[in-house]
Amino acid sequence: MSDSKTFSQLQLSMLTTAPAPLENFVGGVHVATKGWDATQVDDPTKFIKVLNPANGETITYCPLSKDVDVTVGVKAAKDAFETWSKRTMKDRAQPMIRFHQLILKHREEIADIIVLEHGKTKTEALAEVDKGNETVEYAISLPQLTQGNISDVSRGISCRDSRMPVGVVATIVPFNFPFMVPMWTIPISVGLGNTVVLKPSEKVPLTMNMVVSLWREAGFPAGVLNIVNGAAETAVALSTHPLVNAVTFVGTSTVAEKIRRSGVLASPAKRVLALGGAKNHLIASPDCDIAMTAQDVVNSFTGCSGQRCMAASVLLTIGPQTELVNEIVRRTRAIVFGQGVGAGVMGPVIDAESVKRINGYVSDAISGGAEILLDGRGMKAPAGHEHGFWCGPSIVKHTNKADKMLHEELFGPCLSILEVSSKEEAIEIENANAYGNAACIYTRDAWTADWFTSRFSAGMLGVNIGVPVPREPFSFGGINRSRFGNFDITGEGAIGFFSWKKKVTTKWAVPAEGNWMS
Repeated sequence: MSDSKTFSQLQLSMLTTAPAPLENFVGGVHVATKGWDATQVDDPTKFIKVLNPANGETITYCPLSKDVDVTVGVKAAKDAFETWSKRTMKDRAQPMIRFHQLILKHREEIADIIVLEHGKTKTEALAEVDKGNETVEYAISLPQLTQGNISDVSRGISCRDSRMPVGVVATIVPFNFPFMVPMWTIPISVGLGNTVVLKPSEKVPLTMNMVVSLWREAGFPAGVLNIVNGAAETAVALSTHPLVNAVTFVGTSTVAEKIRRSGVLASPAKRVLALGGAKNHLIASPDCDIAMTAQDVVNSFTGCSGQRCMAASVLLTIGPQTELVNEIVRRTRAIVFGQGVGAGVMGPVIDAESVKRINGYVSDAISGGAEILLDGRGMKAPAGHEHGFWCGPSIVKHTNKADKMLHEELFGPCLSILEVSSKEEAIEIENANAYGNAACIYTRDAWTADWFTSRFSAGMLGVNIGVPVPREPFSFGGINRSRFGNFDITGEGAIGFFSWKKKVTTKWAVPAEGNWMS
C-alpha cells in the first residue's frame, strides 16, 4: 500500500480493484508483517480472508501479526510517547481539530467502506461515522474539561492537581462498529497524552486502515497511533506486552474476562477495561404508547441487524398486551433486505457462522415449545446476493422461562417475548440476568419509570428508549458481566481511565526580611 495516496485514492482503490492484502501501520507508515508475502494470502497461518457480508466475496486479506510485529508497534508507540506526552493539552488538540474536519469531509467515503466490509445499511454507516466523530469533538474539549483544581487548603498552603497520561494504550475492538468503537478510545486517550496501538477486528480491518491516512493528514506525529492487524493471538500478545500500560477491549464476556485476567496477571499495575456482552431487557407497562413502543422495539432489535451490545433481546410484557405484540410483528414484517438509505431496511449479518448460530437459537426455541410469531430463517437474500449472509428478523413468544434464547446473547435480529404477571416479576427476571449493559421501561407514567430505573441491574437505562446509549459527557459502560475492570470507556469515565492525577501540595516560608514588594 502506497503511503503517498490520499484517503480518497485509497478508498476508490479498495472499492474498485482486485483484493490485496493489508499491511500494519506503524510509526506513521504502512509496514509488512514478518514473513508477509502477497503470494501466500491463502495461508491461514498468515492471512484471514475479509469477506463482503452482502455477497460473500473476498475484498481483502488481513495479516496475522505475530509477537514480533506487536513489539514493533508497541515500541513505536513508546518512542512517540516520550515527546507527545510532553506537549500541552491545547497543543495536542490542534491536530484533533483537523482530524474532526477531515472526518466530516470524507464522511460518505468512510460510510461506504463500512457498508462494504461490515454490511450495514448506508444510513446506519453514516450514523456510525457521526457518533464516532462526536467523541472526537469531546476530545477537542479536553483542554477545558481537564484544567485541574487549585485551592488554598490552609494558611500558606495550597494544593493543585493535574492529569497525566498513563503511557502506551492497547485498544482491541470488535467487528460491529469498525469506526465508532475505535473512536471511543483513540481520541480521548491521545488527547490526554497517551499513544495507542489499535488492533481492529480481523473481520473488518479496512475502515481504520483507511482512516489512518486522514489521521496522518491531520498532522499527528508518527507513532502516536499505530495499527497492528491480527486475530486472537495478536490480541493476547498486545494485552500482555510489558510496555503496554493500559488495555481496552470490547467483545464477548468470555473473552473480556480473559483479557482482563491475562493483562493484570502480566503486570498488576496495568490498567485493563474490558467490555463484554449483553442480554438487554425491555419492559412494556400496560400504559405504554403502543405505536411509539412498537416502533422503538423494532428499531432496537433489528437495527444494525441486531449486532450491537445495546440491542433489545427480550421484551417482557406486563400482562398479555396483544395489541402491542401484533403491532411489533406487523412493523417487523415490513422490513426489507438491503443496504441503502432509509428506514425499514436491514443489512446482512457478518458471516455464515452468525447466520447458523442465530437460526439455531430460533429452531431450539420452537423445538422447546415456544411460538414463532415471525420466522426470519427462510427470508430470501436480495437478487444477486444469494451468497451473502442474510438473516431475517425473528420474533418468538416464550412460555418457558428456562428457554436458552431468553438467557444467552444472540447478537442477531431476534426478539424473545415473555408475558409476566407483575412489575415485580419483570424486575426479578431482569435482575437475574448475568449481564448488565442496558434495560428499558416503556410507560407514560413517571412513577412507573422511576420505580424501574431505581431497580434495574444495568449500567445504561432507557425510558421509552430501547437503545439508551449515553451521549458525551455521559459515559458508556455496563455492570455485572458486561464490564470487567473499572471506569467507563467514553466521556468522563474515559478521562479517568486514560490518565492519573498528580497532586502537588505547596508551602512557602514567610520571608525573614522585607523585599521590594513590602
